Amino acid sequence: MCSALAVVLLAVFVVVAVLLRTSHTGVVFEKSDQVAMIGIGVLLALGTMLFANARVKADATGIEVRNVLTSRRFAWQEVLSVSFPDGASWARLELPDDEYYSVMAVQAVDRERAVLAVRALRRLHKKATAS
Repeated sequence: MCSALAVVLLAVFVVVAVLLRTSHTGVVFEKSDQVAMIGIGVLLALGTMLFANARVKADATGIEVRNVLTSRRFAWQEVLSVSFPDGASWARLELPDDEYYSVMAVQAVDRERAVLAVRALRRLHKKATAS
């Protein structure tokens, strides 16, 4: 999804940049304006691709969550539960003191895959905290 959106964004900005010189709006657009429009498209496309960076790695000792810009590792003993609240876009780790950490790699739009991922994380959590 991120790749498709990035391509569309870049294409739109390139088309707008090309059409800047040919439109008759009364404003004079230069080559530098066209280059700037393409540059903005590139930056937006790259920003969109950051959302494809989300990952989750879990094992018997803990879970590592990488979201858009940050990565964090939790021992299973730090996590109270793995939840997916109604209406939420992605899963989350429930932490002490009413805090939580979003797991953007497990998204609601993934439907059955998200359900399986949450179940697997819950099994790992249960196994690690049972003793």
